[in-house]
Amino acid sequence: MNYKLEDAIKRNKPRLIICSILWLFLAIVFVAPFSYTLFESTVNGRFELEVFMEQFAPNIMNPFATLGGIFTDGVTHDFVSLLLGFTIVYLILFFVGFSKSTPKNEFKNIEHGSSDWSQRGEQYQILSKNSGIVLAENNYLPLDKRGNVNVLVVGRIRIW
Repeated sequence: MNYKLEDAIKRNKPRLIICSILWLFLAIVFVAPFSYTLFESTVNGRFELEVFMEQFAPNIMNPFATLGGIFTDGVTHDFVSLLLGFTIVYLILFFVGFSKSTPKNEFKNIEHGSSDWSQRGEQYQILSKNSGIVLAENNYLPLDKRGNVNVLVVGRIRIW
């Protein structure tokens, strides 16, 4: 089971970095302006949609000024709670994608018919390292072998 996690981490390391940068970008550019605009559009305990629509675009255009406004106007509690909700949804989506990318078995991306199944040269008890009928890279079926030396070659002929 451990091979699935190791292989998924190895193959998804660049995607993990990109997803982290995307999360930071979305938190600054969309979550912060949304929470600050939500605060600005709440007048006397009532939500005003017109004020929200008016203020949302300018807050998105100036995300760092909006972040400053969040900390100076005391909206940090609203921002943190909205950021926490966004992060939970983002992590759920990330882990669904991450789990879909795990290999189904430990032999994924291993060439079928290669000598990767053998260890420490045990294939050379049967095969030859130097000459004979080519089976795989550095694996030859010796011609002087006793017994069945029938070989089925599957592939295509390349004529250029």
